[in-house]
Amino acid sequence: MDLGRHTYALTTTWTGNRGSGTSGYRDYDRLATIEVAGKPALPVSADPAFRGDRGRWNPEDLLLAALSECHLLSYLHACTSAGVVVVAYRDEATGVMRESGGAGHFTEVLLRPVVTVADASMIEAAQVAHRQAGEWCFIANSVNFPVRHEATTLVAGQ
Repeated sequence: MDLGRHTYALTTTWTGNRGSGTSGYRDYDRLATIEVAGKPALPVSADPAFRGDRGRWNPEDLLLAALSECHLLSYLHACTSAGVVVVAYRDEATGVMRESGGAGHFTEVLLRPVVTVADASMIEAAQVAHRQAGEWCFIANSVNFPVRHEATTLVAGQ
């Protein structure tokens, strides 16, 4: 048993067959459902720019969400280890994807967390914890583009 190895499983089911399958590029919907045992189903689609449903999550949203949440979780751990009490956290993340020759790739992601700490004495350690979180984040360590951080630290009650 490899204690450092973690395996994840899900099922993705395409639900966009309008009756003629993929008989033509405009003849099917980009709708699908992602399911993980014991969790609510996630309705997904393509980005609207690629004929998708804007009311559903798309792969680009999910990648950005994974990076933002991974940083959050790594950051909270780093703060706990450093004695920083975080009382609020909100991230306004953005990602840039470029298309070229029918393919595309992300060129960068910018995380903009606004963190509120319990006391002004924690500000410096709270800011340093973003670097540690960036090093610890499994998802950021798995992508081939930069994940940058522009963090703001506030103090509760001020």
